[in-house]
Amino acid sequence: MYSFVKFFLFRLPAERAHHITTSVFNFLTAIPILKEGIRLIFSFDHPSLKRELWGLTFKNPVGLAAGFDKDGKYIRAMAALGFGFIEIGTVTPLPQTGNPKPRLFRLIKDQAIINRMGFNNAGVEVLAERLKKVQHRDFIIGGNIGKNKITPNEEAYKDYLICFQKLYPFVDYFVVNLSSPNTPGLRALQRKEPMKKILTPLLEWRQSQSKKRPVLVKIAPDLSDGEVNDIVELVTELNLDGVVATNTTIYRHPLTTDPSRVKQLGAGGLSGKPLKSKSTQILQRISSLTGQKIPLIGVGGIDSPEAAEEKMKSGADLIQIYTGFIYRGPLMIKQIKKHLAKKSEIFDRQGLPQAI
Repeated sequence: MYSFVKFFLFRLPAERAHHITTSVFNFLTAIPILKEGIRLIFSFDHPSLKRELWGLTFKNPVGLAAGFDKDGKYIRAMAALGFGFIEIGTVTPLPQTGNPKPRLFRLIKDQAIINRMGFNNAGVEVLAERLKKVQHRDFIIGGNIGKNKITPNEEAYKDYLICFQKLYPFVDYFVVNLSSPNTPGLRALQRKEPMKKILTPLLEWRQSQSKKRPVLVKIAPDLSDGEVNDIVELVTELNLDGVVATNTTIYRHPLTTDPSRVKQLGAGGLSGKPLKSKSTQILQRISSLTGQKIPLIGVGGIDSPEAAEEKMKSGADLIQIYTGFIYRGPLMIKQIKKHLAKKSEIFDRQGLPQAI
């Protein structure tokens, strides 16, 4: 069924296809009987899929990565597909239109996507108001926060703090996005001192709150070993709650798409199958350096149940999908969950039930 739908969707510009499918699915899941039917088709639960992290209960470890639902418009619709958690954003203090279109491109031969969206979003005030209405949920919501393009790096900490404070009552955990390649200069904030300047005010403000929301940092896959070491050192020093590994890559290999076509598409972050190896290597390194003591979310190139299992075995406590979801369709979520339930011995670190 999804192959039939994809046949037509992939004949539309990628960004237009995204808006059409999310809007239609949002409409369908707003009708209770249809929503329940969709939920029954895609649901799969098993005790071994539950994860307990940061005092939160994830009904399963499969999440939707940030970028798919920047403004929290499709939370209920995506939850109906069986995600255990949904990460919204990246959101910035002020609304911004992002980079000029076209800015989203498929590399079908590689099952990959290049994007240079540029943190297009309606702003944190709009998102906070929308999240107020999301109640009585059985899934986890994460907030991915960033800085506005016009904000100089020296003042970036103020943007992150604004988003952190505005969303604090409404999300279950935070991801500080310092690794998008589509906001000029943003990745420079992954260096130790700039990162510390951004994270410290968040952690200090959190101390004044009655509830401690987990704070994670999302890093790039293009870091050197030394840079990864510095990040792990800072994460440990600040007692940060976790790391999301990884964002998209600026590199263009290995690709089978014609090089002239790739060059024509221009700048942007590459996601999908070609990212899998690079992101998994970063994940493994962080897991090794931390002795598996810091929770990790693995994302990048998950396009099958086997790829999901590989991420878990490489140190991920949770995983996120996006590009693979676009190419393989929503049934992939259920397939991953069934596979992980059968392979539940990889969850030994959390003392969960053995394989069925």
